[in-house]
Amino acid sequence: MKYFDYAATTPPYPEVIRSMAEIMEKHFGNPSSLHQYGEEADRLVRHAKEVTAQLLGVKPNEIIWTSGATESNNFALKGAAMRGGRTRGHIITTSIEHPSVYECCRQLEQIGFEISYIDPAPDGIILLEDIQNALRADTIIVSMMHVNNETGAVQPVQQVSEWLKKVQPRTLMHVDGVQGFGKLPVELAKWNIDLYSLSAHKIRGPKGTGLLYIKQGTELFPLLAGGGQENGYRSGTENVAGIVGMTKALRLAATEQYALAERLTAFSQLLKTEIQAIDGLVLTNPAIASPHIIHFYYPGMKSEVILHSLEQQGCIVSTQSACSSRKAEPSRILVAMGITREHAASGIRISLGDQHTKQDIEHLITALRQTVTQLRPLERRTR
Repeated sequence: MKYFDYAATTPPYPEVIRSMAEIMEKHFGNPSSLHQYGEEADRLVRHAKEVTAQLLGVKPNEIIWTSGATESNNFALKGAAMRGGRTRGHIITTSIEHPSVYECCRQLEQIGFEISYIDPAPDGIILLEDIQNALRADTIIVSMMHVNNETGAVQPVQQVSEWLKKVQPRTLMHVDGVQGFGKLPVELAKWNIDLYSLSAHKIRGPKGTGLLYIKQGTELFPLLAGGGQENGYRSGTENVAGIVGMTKALRLAATEQYALAERLTAFSQLLKTEIQAIDGLVLTNPAIASPHIIHFYYPGMKSEVILHSLEQQGCIVSTQSACSSRKAEPSRILVAMGITREHAASGIRISLGDQHTKQDIEHLITALRQTVTQLRPLERRTR
C-alpha cells in the first residue's frame, strides 16, 4: 500500500523511535523528583527546550510542552479569553480552521464570548481586509492556521500579525502551525507572533506530544491545575520520551525542509497537472499552496466511494481532516469556500511526505485514472 495521508499523521523517524525507546528504558524518572533519576529526566526536558527554541528562533522559557496541537490550540484560545477572570470579549478566527480551534471557539461562544468567523475567498485564502474589518477595540485574540489542513492554502499569517501589532498591539496573534512547520519558512519573532501551536506526529514524531510557544510577557489562564510544571502554565508530569522524540523530529524536519520542499513541489505540480487532465475531477487550487497537500473533488460521487476505490488499488488518501472524516457531513472548509454541499461531499485530499518517490506519484496517477474510469458509470451529475 502507498500512504498518501501525511497531513493526518506520519510514520515516525527511525531515529525518533530509537531515542524514545532508550528514554523509556533508561531515563524513566519524573522530572520533578529531586533524586538522580529525576535530575536526569529534567535535564533531558530542559535540553529539548533549548534545541526546540533554537529551531524556532525563540527563548527556551517560551516553549511549553503539551499533549498535542489540540491542547495547544485550546490553551491559546481559552487561556487568552479567560485571563484575569474574563467572561466576555471578542475573538477573530476563520471558518476554515481545524476543529480544535473552530469547536473551541464554539464553546467560548456558548459561555458569552463573541466570535467573528471570517470566510475565505473562493480559493480558500483569507483576505487581510476581512480581518481588518472584523477587528474591534475589545478583540482579545486573532487565531489563524498557517496552512489549511484540507486544501493546503497558505494563509497570510505574517501579513495579519504585522498589521495587527501596528494598529492594536495588545490583541494577541495565535497561529496553528501544524501543517506549516517543516514545509514552509517560519519566523515567529520576525512575524511578531504571540502564540504558536505544533504537534509532533505531523512531522514524523510521536503522537500525544505537542508544544505551545508563548511569547514572553503573554499572560494566559492555565487550563490544568496541579503541580505547576511548565512554568505554571501546564501542570502534569512531563512526557519525557515524547518530548525528546518531538525535538528530534523537529530537528530532522528543519534540516530537510528546503530539499523536501523542492521535491514535493515537483510532485505536487505533476499531480495537479494530471488531475486537471482527468475529465470529471475538479482541482482545488489555491493561489498560494503548501507543496505537500493536493485537493480535488469529483462532482456526482461521494468521497468515501472514491477513497475506497483508490484503496483497492493500493493508495491511501483521505476525504477531509482526520478529525472530521467520520462525520457524515460535507466538508465545512469547502462549503465556506462557496462550493455546493453536494460537491463538498466529494472532496479528496492527497498529502505527501519525505518518503515518497516519483514512482509512488506515478502509481497514484494511474490509480486515479482507473478509479474515474470505474466510477464514471455511477456518476450522478448535477452540473
